[in-house]
Amino acid sequence: MELGFFTMPLHPPGSNTTKTLDDDLEQVVTLDKLGYKEAYIGEHFTFTWENIPSPDLFIAKALAMTENIIFGTGITCMPIHNPAVVAHRIAQLDHLAHGRFHWGVGSSSTPSDAEMFMASADRRKATREGIDAVLKIWTDPEPGHYKSDFWEFKIPEGHPDIVSIHMKPYQKPHPPIALAGSSTKSDTLIFAGERGWIPMSINLAPVHVIKTHWDAVEEGAAKTGLSPSRSTWRIAREVYVADTDEQARKEAIEGTLGRDFRDYWFRLFGWEKFKMNPDIPDVETCLEYLLDTLWIVGSPDHVANRLRQLYEDVGGFGVLLAMGHEWEPKEQWTHSMELLKNEVMPQLTDLT
Repeated sequence: MELGFFTMPLHPPGSNTTKTLDDDLEQVVTLDKLGYKEAYIGEHFTFTWENIPSPDLFIAKALAMTENIIFGTGITCMPIHNPAVVAHRIAQLDHLAHGRFHWGVGSSSTPSDAEMFMASADRRKATREGIDAVLKIWTDPEPGHYKSDFWEFKIPEGHPDIVSIHMKPYQKPHPPIALAGSSTKSDTLIFAGERGWIPMSINLAPVHVIKTHWDAVEEGAAKTGLSPSRSTWRIAREVYVADTDEQARKEAIEGTLGRDFRDYWFRLFGWEKFKMNPDIPDVETCLEYLLDTLWIVGSPDHVANRLRQLYEDVGGFGVLLAMGHEWEPKEQWTHSMELLKNEVMPQLTDLT
């Protein structure tokens, strides 16, 4: 099992945008120094807590500040983008990254973003057709008019040395493509399996849902005769490590993790969505419940045991993506990421 990172990011409304971007960049620089494998950066336009609408711009700067960590869009929301624009921006970013890049792509679960751009209600179909259009642009398309129910563009006639669609990715035939799923037996992950792309399970999906995600990947792979490897599967989780279980639980509940769920996720989705047990009476009790179910919080030994249990419950996966939050004081988050890398992961080297 390898170690990565996924950040929306999450910052309360009214935060200083310049400072939050600087803080988010500081986090990925820290992770690079610690030896984390990869970091995915979210794309959101209308969610006031999630203030990176252009992950490619963030990644372009982060690449210049880091040495080894691989960056990924998390995700490019295809239904709100013209594929001709996406193809060029992603190809250029891949060159800037010298291949240190994964293209995370999907249909988006943000209805207000879709409303803003008047995207089609059939976002899954728009995503499939959009990805295929990007791949077509990367493989020397014939001049002409390209149109679907969701977008259109024109490949101009011209002299190949002067006018042509010339921007191709650095990695051949293209950057690794990752698709994120959240629902039971996710259609998106069926598509990932069908194409042989990286499957990702989001942080809010409980274990009983995540168990179905690999079934979805295998169902898709069977359509095209592929043999998927669990080593490609990324699972995102809320992970916080401190020196003791008591300290970790206290800092998670009273700190940023508790705040972000109480003030954002519960308000966005309704806290009842997270209530896997109907007997949970209130929000604060729900936070305590999440500590022992959805979140992975505790001392290095406890977190290692929880991650091993997750690995066994789902049948194995390749990369843990620890979720990003705006931790204050910053030293708590840094210490947590150090413990996760240096004390938790060495206990899991047998999980391959």
